[in-house]
Amino acid sequence: MASGSFMGNAVLRREDPDLLSGAAQYVGDMSPPGTVHLAFVRSVMAHAGITSVDTEAAGAAPGVLGVFTAADLPMGPQHLFIMLPPELSRLPLADKARYVGDPIAVVAAESRAAAVDAAELVEVDYDPLPAVTDPFEALEPEAPVVIEAHGSNQAMQFSTPGDPEAMSSHDLTVKTRIVNHRMSGAPIEPSAVLAAPGTGGDHDLTVWCSSQRPHEVRDQVAAALEMAPEAVRVIAPAVGGGFGPKATVFPEFVVAAWLAGRLRRPVKWVETRSENLVNMSQGRDYVTDVELGLSRDGTFRWIKLEVTSNAGAYPGIGAFLPFFTMMMASGPYRIPVVHYEAVAALTNTTPVAAFRGAGRPEATMALERIIDLAAAELAMDPAELRRRNLLAPDAFPLTTPTGASMDCGEYARALDLALETAGYRELREEQARRRAAGDRRLFGIGVSTYVEVTAVGLFQEFGAVTVELDGTVTARVGTASHGQGHATAFSQVLGEVLGVPAERVRVIHSDTGEVPRGTGTVASRSLQTGGSAVWTAANEVLDKARHLASSLLEADPGDVVVAPGGLAVAGVPARTVSWAELAAAAEAEDLPDGVSPGGLAAETDFNQGEASYPFGAHVSVVEIDPGTGDTRVVRHVAVDDCGRILNPMLVEGQVHGGVATGISQALYEETTYDDYGNPRNTNFADYAIPAASELPRFETAHTETPTPLNPLSAKGVGESGTIGSTPAVQSAVLDALAPLGISHLDMPYTPQRVWRAIAAAEATAS
Repeated sequence: MASGSFMGNAVLRREDPDLLSGAAQYVGDMSPPGTVHLAFVRSVMAHAGITSVDTEAAGAAPGVLGVFTAADLPMGPQHLFIMLPPELSRLPLADKARYVGDPIAVVAAESRAAAVDAAELVEVDYDPLPAVTDPFEALEPEAPVVIEAHGSNQAMQFSTPGDPEAMSSHDLTVKTRIVNHRMSGAPIEPSAVLAAPGTGGDHDLTVWCSSQRPHEVRDQVAAALEMAPEAVRVIAPAVGGGFGPKATVFPEFVVAAWLAGRLRRPVKWVETRSENLVNMSQGRDYVTDVELGLSRDGTFRWIKLEVTSNAGAYPGIGAFLPFFTMMMASGPYRIPVVHYEAVAALTNTTPVAAFRGAGRPEATMALERIIDLAAAELAMDPAELRRRNLLAPDAFPLTTPTGASMDCGEYARALDLALETAGYRELREEQARRRAAGDRRLFGIGVSTYVEVTAVGLFQEFGAVTVELDGTVTARVGTASHGQGHATAFSQVLGEVLGVPAERVRVIHSDTGEVPRGTGTVASRSLQTGGSAVWTAANEVLDKARHLASSLLEADPGDVVVAPGGLAVAGVPARTVSWAELAAAAEAEDLPDGVSPGGLAAETDFNQGEASYPFGAHVSVVEIDPGTGDTRVVRHVAVDDCGRILNPMLVEGQVHGGVATGISQALYEETTYDDYGNPRNTNFADYAIPAASELPRFETAHTETPTPLNPLSAKGVGESGTIGSTPAVQSAVLDALAPLGISHLDMPYTPQRVWRAIAAAEATAS
């Protein structure tokens, strides 16, 4: 076996040389001969009827092949999310403006410059309507209705009523309102699509797009164009980040696909950054009113959460996110009674969809903030209050009051490791010294413990393994990599089972022409489902190969083991049959008993049957300059448990990215609108993305609690860092501000917001 191929080792990513050298190809890099370029005309009003669209001047502009509106597209509204009422479907081009950025028309031209110039000539006659951007206002009876066919602005509602009698059992209650403000996904690569009619073979249409779910794109494009799914091939080449928004099938993809068929030429659209910040689905935008009942000794008795979420103008999965919050409403704690109510509202803002964490960070934020308030009320250390209420390892498996079927967890172990790594006691002592000395800089320490759910509702994934005639191994898997390191991870799985070095492995994903089915990469599910599918298929191949080798080596199958380059009889490594020989033997007409025809290959649809529940604990340390409000995270310790760790380097990268997102939510990023629905920050000059220099060096540690749900014992980790970090930073900031009498402040903690809070507190004190 090749050294470094096995699970558990920090193997360098196979993907990086192509990414670093520029050999990796993104959709934006692709321009086949005869490519037509698109530019979309977008609404400049948040809510308006469209009385006319004058395309005459644009259509006559140089290089323009056509200008198209909703009336020109022979397709009805697209159903964005199967659990929503059909009247909430969306036309690919709008017949009414429902948010600033809503695509109204599209220009097709010989060059991108010609398309953009012509788009400026399209004149849209608007009939302005009152806009609503606040979800509470949107739910009022007299509010303007965003989608008239639905009749109201309520998209979805969830409720888990608590036990009124049990909720009267407490010594004290604490309550507050938590605002999870809106954020943009802002991947380094915006949306992009290239559609071409026919590419040979069995496909009438090929679509290259920047997507996390190529098979979902295939199915929705095929449905919109009334084509058979197998007639459409979708390929996601190199993808520059996803984070949830790229799990959405955008209307521009459907329009490009239709135009490719109509013009019989390749058609391409690449989103600009300004388009991206008004058009790509956004995240969060939750308001949670939370109340906790507890005993004087700190025992949690019950919790009540009332969630109002903003789903934006066209609700897809964004309207369903409060369901995930409901699942995680009791977090890692023993809370016997949970009363949960949620409503998702339509507004005249960019649609909301999944964004790194997708409903789980919102639950954790509410829990961790209310626990800090309870700790202050009890004059108890916030870490100690958490420890007293954490679920014990012997409580699992268990079903929570809101229906989460949790697999396993050692929550106190993760908390203790985080506190030990951070030197929590010494930090508190340092804080006391600083405060006693009147240190000018405010010093705060925050703690969070969390549990999240991964692969929720998406338990199944396709995987196939083939040993080729040259002895190399090909794996096909239904997940879609966009930075996670799938080629590296799945090569390690194959190395573990078959003993093949990574350079002899080819991993194929993100291509519906090569991979017949797949769910894609969402919900931190790829290794536990896709990796387990590869593991299962590889073991089936190994079993088949053992029977072939036993015949060739005249040995019992049970005595055949993996050896360098192939299989051998245990204890007799000189008698080795290579993988190439085994692949050839599998093609023979006369096969040994127990070996089925079809080559040395196997495929499976692995189904782990349940979601898994990663967990962890974070400690954050902040310093605040009271004169300017400048708030900096000076230390951040993350302990995340994702079950068995396959590749520590990949896990570390996922945690680093998640923590960066979480800190950024707490301190920097926020998407805002004015009262008329106009977005206020549509470029990176106004939308604050932190650089690495503005973040601390992350300190990470891990516990490993193997899940029994899959053969790899793995849980997801792609979103964990996000979920644990934001509440820890919020806790630290408010801990720093507490001596000034500031008990709560909404995120993000921008210098202006923090300075104003400090100034107001000082004015009140004087």
